[in-house]
Amino acid sequence: MSETVHHDDADHGARASGEEYDFVVVGSGAGGGPLAANLALGGHSVLLLEAGSEHDCPYYEVPVMQAYASEDPDLRWDFFVRHWDDDTQQLRDEKYVAEQGGVLYPRGSTIGGSTAVSAMITIYPHAEDWQSLAELTGDDSWAPERMRELFTRLESWRGVDAEPLPGDDEATRDAKAEHGHDGWLGTTRANPKVGGREQMFLDIIGAMEQTARDRFGIAEEISLPRDPNAADTPQDFEGMTFIPVAVRGGHRNGSRERVVDVAGRADLTVRTDALATKVLIEDGRAVGVEYLSGPRLYAAAPPSSNTPADPQRHTVRARKEVILAGGAYNTPQLLMLSGIGPRGELERHGIGVLVDSPGVGANLHDRYEVSLVWDLNRNYPIFDGVELDIPKDLDNPDRLFAEWESDGDGPYATNGSLAAIVAKSSVAGDADDLIVFSLPIDFHGYYPGYAKDGSVAHNRMTIVVLKAHTHNRAGSVTLRSADPRDVPDIAFRYFDEGSPGFDDDLQGVVDGMHIARDVASRLGQYEPTPRVPAADVEGDEQLREFVRNEAWGHHACGTAKIGRDDDPNAVLDGDFNVRGVEGLRVVDASVFPDIPGFFIASAVYLVAEKASDVILAQYAADERD
Repeated sequence: MSETVHHDDADHGARASGEEYDFVVVGSGAGGGPLAANLALGGHSVLLLEAGSEHDCPYYEVPVMQAYASEDPDLRWDFFVRHWDDDTQQLRDEKYVAEQGGVLYPRGSTIGGSTAVSAMITIYPHAEDWQSLAELTGDDSWAPERMRELFTRLESWRGVDAEPLPGDDEATRDAKAEHGHDGWLGTTRANPKVGGREQMFLDIIGAMEQTARDRFGIAEEISLPRDPNAADTPQDFEGMTFIPVAVRGGHRNGSRERVVDVAGRADLTVRTDALATKVLIEDGRAVGVEYLSGPRLYAAAPPSSNTPADPQRHTVRARKEVILAGGAYNTPQLLMLSGIGPRGELERHGIGVLVDSPGVGANLHDRYEVSLVWDLNRNYPIFDGVELDIPKDLDNPDRLFAEWESDGDGPYATNGSLAAIVAKSSVAGDADDLIVFSLPIDFHGYYPGYAKDGSVAHNRMTIVVLKAHTHNRAGSVTLRSADPRDVPDIAFRYFDEGSPGFDDDLQGVVDGMHIARDVASRLGQYEPTPRVPAADVEGDEQLREFVRNEAWGHHACGTAKIGRDDDPNAVLDGDFNVRGVEGLRVVDASVFPDIPGFFIASAVYLVAEKASDVILAQYAADERD
């Protein structure tokens, strides 16, 4: 990467102070990376600050290694979050790490941010998610039709398409799907031929298909799986789908590849090991960023002997704007460190109040997920003789790694998922609120060492239940101290500690668990034996208690939300401007007042594209004037 990115080290002395760019973007994830690239392509000079380091490794590149990527010390930040304020309830979570005071919430810390360690799932949000933003802002550019155009623009679809519906031919199917083929984000699905190589995979997929047909009355002439990203797949479709992923040519791709490509041909400078500590504000306008230079400066980074004890402090100025894209935890932290946030919170830490903005750090929310795990009575033959890890001897790899390395194909070119069912729970609104997907490994949430644990046994089946469109908005990100190297306090306040509607959220997850158990019941030839939850956890009340104890999420958002002018908790307007400060925007998962769709990366990519259009249009108009 260092050969192609116009990159300079953060540890470059006093030269940094006084530097000027048109735009300074903080954070290179799904929001900041594409936005910085688009602004540079629009003819502006852009500095992209990334607190993480450059790091290339097979864990990043090999899609199936995504869990290992999230535990690679050179790619990750470890946040430990509270699901509950109540200590007794929090201690019931088996994933709780007492010495860290929370549950692991892995994030990415490298070029590409959390897109470098994610499961790459790229599912377009529901139309109602965009319609609600259009109505909230009074801006039709948020409308579903316009946001679909942006998705088509960024997508480079190379997957095997769903079979045409009855009465359609392939050309009609393609026209209705409205996939993009020329964008910067490569998307595909697991090659169906991979599943066909393993009878156990086929049987699990078949059980999911039959569950979908029986539950939702899908006739045999309707081919499954369907494409969740096809424009003609309605937001309330219930049935089996494949899982689109951000994979190109068998390799992960995302924000990092966009940055690398554009930095090689436009005025985009990428500075790694640069931890932003404050937005510089003069006379009510953001004019630059202060940052520290050095590796692993942030306390969420794994310890390293290379971390400088007294890192250098630098400043860089923005002629036009500063744009924050640090994510739902770091963006509100940086806003508060810069004097923008709830007055009481800032004064508690001795920070001068520039803008009393009570919504900064509020409205933290997520989806709820649980896993059901079974032991099967035999190992998957396709895993015989393979490590399910990067080979210790890269010159003598196992056959699956060798297949990926030579052809960019096979099981390692997938993210590990087999199939999915989308559905409406008993408490759903107009759109689906459940996605239930199967994995041939053991995955029951995030805790230190979860990646290795998941691949040790070769006879496990996991079905993950994700409940979308959740009600809880009671979480918060607050400062632990005024030290920018310290991590904030992150509290989600699950279920009855949270907002009204928690009972519906609980029931929705339980509804999804019934779907998962229905799938397992169709696999009698493998004698599935429950591991998580135990076989004696039966009935809705016991399942609800399991969900209360063990649920997690990994799509945090909402901590600098868009809202109306009369909403005191609305940090941003509909054009991503921070209220009360000129020349400062936020473009990341923080912006969403309500969490969109099933998986958040695609939604953040889309706000990056939308913000790019807004900003480029504004400065083109300024130049004309």
